[in-house]
Amino acid sequence: MKEKIAVAYSGGLDTSVIAKWLQEKYNAEVITVSANLGQQKELVGIEEKAYKTGAKKAIVLDLRDAFATEYIFPALKAGALYEHTYPMATSLGRPLIAKALVDVAKAEGCTAVAHGCTGKGNDQVRFEAAIAALAPDLKVYAPLREWEFKSREEEIEYCQKHGIPVKATKENPYSIDENMWGTSIECGILENPRVAPPEDAYQRTVSPENAPNESVTVEIEFENGVPISLDGKTLAPVDLIMKLNEIAGAHGIGRLDLIENRLVGIKSRELYEAPAATVLHFAHRELERLTLDKDTMHYKAKLANDYADLIYNGLWFSPLRYALNAFVEETQKVVSGVATLKLYKGNISLLSRWSPNSLYDESLATYTEEDQFDHKASIGFIKIYSLPLKTYYRINGAPIPEQEAMAK
Repeated sequence: MKEKIAVAYSGGLDTSVIAKWLQEKYNAEVITVSANLGQQKELVGIEEKAYKTGAKKAIVLDLRDAFATEYIFPALKAGALYEHTYPMATSLGRPLIAKALVDVAKAEGCTAVAHGCTGKGNDQVRFEAAIAALAPDLKVYAPLREWEFKSREEEIEYCQKHGIPVKATKENPYSIDENMWGTSIECGILENPRVAPPEDAYQRTVSPENAPNESVTVEIEFENGVPISLDGKTLAPVDLIMKLNEIAGAHGIGRLDLIENRLVGIKSRELYEAPAATVLHFAHRELERLTLDKDTMHYKAKLANDYADLIYNGLWFSPLRYALNAFVEETQKVVSGVATLKLYKGNISLLSRWSPNSLYDESLATYTEEDQFDHKASIGFIKIYSLPLKTYYRINGAPIPEQEAMAK
């Protein structure tokens, strides 16, 4: 029986080679599956490009709304930033693409699916873990783990030989992945962490030095943890994210240069551009400071790291992620209000925040004559709070200063 393979197809260098290589290697019929997650450039002419590789069918799916509401916003509400920094645009897109790939494979009667992930990257795990959850019996091909090409330069030559148009060149060999939540850039000179990123590596932001000399103010309204309006205008999720990408990117917001810990155990140097994600995480966090009680806020900060790890490590469809999401949703019932920010040459400044659910009580916080806090109540509070320490050291002796203890 002839193989019929659904290929996750971005139109980039690797997947362009894969579509042709699978036909040659397995005499397979290839169906390409491309997902529109808000990327700006790679979708242009992608069907024509797929057919030039010999694909029997080229399917392009508009998944922007699902990506924003079902993947981006849950991560935003969780405060999920991998290693406290990366908003995980690529990581969030992979489970959705994997789901689309599985859906197409089932509908088209495919015997297998294929992805363009390397053998030392995170995406191979994200794709295959998602496919294992959604279609455990479906065969998965990962050509980059087994084919003969040793470098991107060899892949470029293969494309040139077969007349496959690709954007990558030997002089500009960046590997770029883009969606509405951010852009990932790697390879080439970026593999040397001692080298500053060349300006031509960046795709959607201006350098802070070249940003306007005048700041811009943005007002973002949230409802139950979800951004719903920008500068007083209600916008659909995709429109809000894309508009904020445009505004913040023009002011140099959202450039990240990270040495991160990959799932497979190596460190990698990655450039990220995430203008809207950076601004929205900032604004959301400030509203949480205003609306969440202390214990919930502190516990949620711990959980946010675990939530981010699950996304980064490809476990979006895991029972644990669903369970953590239930906790997050409960916390977001009070995270409504408005944050006003100033964007200026790569920096975000908070100007004001307001919420109908604000726990900030000026009559308790003030040091003026309007102060309603009962200062005398602190006497008993401190006695009880410090009683365990007092009891311990009364019995065991006062603590020895660390320098004295080390000297002994």
